[in-house]
Amino acid sequence: MSDLANHPVAELLKLHGNVMNELRHRGVTRSANNPSGDYGELLFSRAFGWDLEANSAAGYDAKDGQGARYQIKCRRLTAANPSRQLSFIRNLPNQPFDVLAGVLLEPSYRVKRAALIPVGIVQQHATYVASVNAWRFLLRDRVWDLPGVEDVTERLRATEISL
Repeated sequence: MSDLANHPVAELLKLHGNVMNELRHRGVTRSANNPSGDYGELLFSRAFGWDLEANSAAGYDAKDGQGARYQIKCRRLTAANPSRQLSFIRNLPNQPFDVLAGVLLEPSYRVKRAALIPVGIVQQHATYVASVNAWRFLLRDRVWDLPGVEDVTERLRATEISL
């Protein structure tokens, strides 16, 4: 890889745009947004054979063959922002999904940890934030110790290697 420190900002932004276009072309991302969310959706859907919903589906991102609904959340951890807070969850009291599929990524986008978390557990551990009218859920290490949570880290790591 070239030394990016010596490239002008305009060239770095062009490179970033080209990388984002190529990821979309390859089906890794489905939008022009931050690639973490789309990458998390790809990892889970490939690992478990789930069908991804249209981007407009409210409350969930995928379904399995039995009709279970999965809300997929991904967080890339960095030295500048090590927060484990996933994107806000809307309408949580109405159970818009059955299982939260959460994955934490290393700064290099490699899978750090992943879990399947039943909606009831999410409801017990999420905090309502009035200013955004949604619930905050942090994917802390202790989540993996909660009864009913399934550690799927190795399955997602195997999937990332296959991409």
